[in-house]
Amino acid sequence: MNFTTAAIENIVHNYYELTVEAKALDGYDELNFILTEKFGKKYILKIAGEQHDKDFIDAQIKIIGHLRSSPIADQVQYYIKNKKGEALTTLEDGGQVFYCRILNYLEGQFWVDAPHDDQSLHENLGSFLAKMDASLKDFKHPSMHRHYTWDISTARDAHYRLKYIASHEGRRLVDYFLLQFETEVLPTLSAYRHSYIHNDANDYNVLVKGNDIIGLIDFGDMVYSATINNLAVACTYAMLHSNDPLAVAASVVKGYHNVYPIEEKELSILYYLIAARLCISLTQSAYNASLSTDNAHHFITEKPAWKLIYQLIEINPIKAEDAFRRVCNFKGLINQNDTYQSIEERRHKHIGKNLSISYQTHLKIDKGALQYLYDDKGNTYIDCVNNVSHVGHCHPVVARAMQKQIATLNTNTRYLNDHIINYAEALLATLPKHLKVCYFTNSGSEANDLAIRISKMVTGQEEVIVLDHAYHGTSTTTMQISPYKFDKPNGIGQMPWVHKAMNPDIFRGPYQNNNGEAGKAYAASVDEIIKTLKNQNKKPAAFICETLLGVGGQIPLPKNYLKEVYAMVQAAGGICIADEVQVGFGRVGSKFWGFELQEVMPDMVVMGKPIGNGHPLAAVVMTEAIAEKFNNGIEFFNTYGGNPVSMATGAAVLKTIQDEALQENALNVGKVLLNALQTLMSKHAIIGDVRGEGLFIGVELVKDRISKEPIGKEINQIVEALKNKGFLISTDGPYNNVLKIKPPIVFSEKNAIDFSNALDEVLLMA
Repeated sequence: MNFTTAAIENIVHNYYELTVEAKALDGYDELNFILTEKFGKKYILKIAGEQHDKDFIDAQIKIIGHLRSSPIADQVQYYIKNKKGEALTTLEDGGQVFYCRILNYLEGQFWVDAPHDDQSLHENLGSFLAKMDASLKDFKHPSMHRHYTWDISTARDAHYRLKYIASHEGRRLVDYFLLQFETEVLPTLSAYRHSYIHNDANDYNVLVKGNDIIGLIDFGDMVYSATINNLAVACTYAMLHSNDPLAVAASVVKGYHNVYPIEEKELSILYYLIAARLCISLTQSAYNASLSTDNAHHFITEKPAWKLIYQLIEINPIKAEDAFRRVCNFKGLINQNDTYQSIEERRHKHIGKNLSISYQTHLKIDKGALQYLYDDKGNTYIDCVNNVSHVGHCHPVVARAMQKQIATLNTNTRYLNDHIINYAEALLATLPKHLKVCYFTNSGSEANDLAIRISKMVTGQEEVIVLDHAYHGTSTTTMQISPYKFDKPNGIGQMPWVHKAMNPDIFRGPYQNNNGEAGKAYAASVDEIIKTLKNQNKKPAAFICETLLGVGGQIPLPKNYLKEVYAMVQAAGGICIADEVQVGFGRVGSKFWGFELQEVMPDMVVMGKPIGNGHPLAAVVMTEAIAEKFNNGIEFFNTYGGNPVSMATGAAVLKTIQDEALQENALNVGKVLLNALQTLMSKHAIIGDVRGEGLFIGVELVKDRISKEPIGKEINQIVEALKNKGFLISTDGPYNNVLKIKPPIVFSEKNAIDFSNALDEVLLMA
C-alpha cells in the first residue's frame, strides 16, 4: 500500500470519520503522520507493517490505557477509537496487513529543543518517570517479555556490532564499557527489581513546557526489564549536550527517588547502565551506517552520544555512585578526610617498608580504564607514566582473552599446547629473521637474568658491559649489572666482572653533536673496556643496553651508537643484548622495536612489561645458534613461563597493537606531544631539554640552561602539582631531574595537549 498523504487522509476519514490534513513525520521504525483538523486540532497517526507483532501493539494500547488512570494521565496520550469503537484498525491491501492507530496530540516542546539548564526540570523528569514506574509495578502483558536490542539488559549483544565502528579509539572506548557491563552489571542484574518500562524517555520523546514535563510519547520500545533501566535511559538522554552530565543525572535520580525510592544496589550499577545505553546507541548507529540507510532518525543522537561517552570515561565511577547515593540520602562512598593512615599502617606492618609509594600525598587507585585511573576519592587521572599497561588499563580485548583462557586451562609447559607455539610465531614475525627461538619468563628482571646466564654459558666468559646509570631488574644478577642500583649508598657496589661504559647522553655528556660523531665517540668507551679486557686475557660475554635509556634519563641513543658498539662487541666474541623491556612493542612509533632505530641486529632481545599489558609475562628471543649452544643437556624449566594464560594474553596484546594501529598512534600522538613540549621551552627556562621517540619522552629540568645545573627537589612539587591537575607523571635520570612520559599507547592527541597545557600552568607557578 502506498501511504501518500492523500491515502492517509482517506483512511482517517473512512475509518475514523475525521476530516484532516496529513503530513509525514520522521520515525525510527513505524510510519508516522501528524493529522490536523480544520479548526486546528491535531492527532498523531501511526502505521505498523505486518512485521510488527500485533500482540505487542496490543500491549502498547493496554499500557497507555493503564496509565490513563494513573497520576500522569494527562501526560500520556490516549487512543482515538475508530467507528467500531476500537483503538486498533487493521488494514489489508494486496495480501499485506497494516495496523493503524491514532492518538491525541500533546502540546509541548521537545526536550532536545528546550533550554534545560535548570535543575528543577531534571528533577521533574525524574519524578515523572517515578510516577510512571510506580503506576506500572502491577501491570502485566506477556508480549512485553521480549529480547530487544534497545533493552539495556541485552547490551552485551552490542559487541556483535562493534566492528562497524570505524574509529579505533571509539571502538575501544565502547568495548571497554561493554566489558564493564559484563563484569559489573550482568552477574547480578537478574536479582534487581523488574517491571514493564517505557524504555525510551529520550530527548525527542519527552515534552516540556518551562520546567514542567508535559508528556512522554512513543511506547514502541517498551519491554519487561530491570526497573532501574528506565531511569538509566532517561539519565542518558538528559545528559546529552551538558557540560556537567553527572550533575544532570544526579538531579534526575533525586527527583525519581523522592517519588519512588531507588534501592541502594540499583545505584551501584547506574553509571554502567548509562554507559551501556550509549554503547547500544553508538553500535546501532554504526551498523545502520553500514547499511547505507538514508533515515536521518537512525543517526539523530550519534554526535552528542559520542561526546557523552568521552565525557563519561573521564568521570570516576566511584564519584558517580557517590553522587547518586547522596542525592538519595544514602551514605556516600567518598571520604575526603581519609588520610589512609589505617591502610598504610597495615601495609607497613605486613609489606616491606622499602617498597615505595608514589607521590607525597598518596593515592589509593581502585580502577583503571584505558589511559585513565580512578582513585577512591572520586578523582580521575590521566596516566602519563604506566608503560606497563601498554595498550591501556583493562583493555577489553586483552581482558577477555585472559578471562577465557583462565576459565579453560592454565598449566605449565610440560604438556603440548598450541598457545605457546602460536604466540612464539606471532612474536617472531615482528623481529628480524635471524632471531628464531623464544624462552618465556614472568618478568623483565627474570628475562634479563636469563639472557646474562645464557651469554656467559655460551661464550664461556664472565665479563658483562653495561651503561652507567643503567637499570635491568631486581634479581641478584640484574641488580649486579644495574649501576642505578649498585652505585647507590648502601648498594652492593660494582662486581669485578661488571664494566660500566659511558652513558651516551648528548644533552649532558661531553659529546653533543648527534650527526653520528657523538655516537662513535661514546662507543669508544666500550672499545676501551674491550681492550682492557683483552690485555687481561678476557673477553666480554655480553653487552646489554636499553635501546632507549629509561632510568638513565629518557634518552634516545645517539645516531650510530649501537652500530659501532655491536660491531666491537661481536668482533670480540661477545653477545649483544637489546633490552626492550621499556620501549618495545611499537612505543617508539616509527619502529616496532627500539633497536630498529639504530639499524642493528642484536643477538638477543629481552622483553617485559608491555608484552603482557601488566600480566606477568616476559621473553628472551635469540638466534638459533645461541639457543643450540644453550641446549647443553641441562634442562631449562620455568614453572609459569609460557603458560597458556600468559600466551593468550601476549597474543591479545600483539593483536590489539596491530588491529588498532597503536604503533601509528604512538607515532602521531608522540609528535603532537613532543611539539607541544618543545614549544614550552620558549616560555620556560627551567626546561633544559625535550627528547624522545613516539610515546617515550623525557623533559629535563634545569636551574640554568648554560651550566645545565639540574633542578633539585623542586621537581617533586611539579610532579605533585601535575597530579593535582589530574596527570600522573614520575621522574628519572642520574640527577632525578627528568620528567618521564611513557603513557599507555592509547594516549590521545587531546590527552597530549591537555598534559602540555597543565605542565605550562604548573611551570608558570613554579
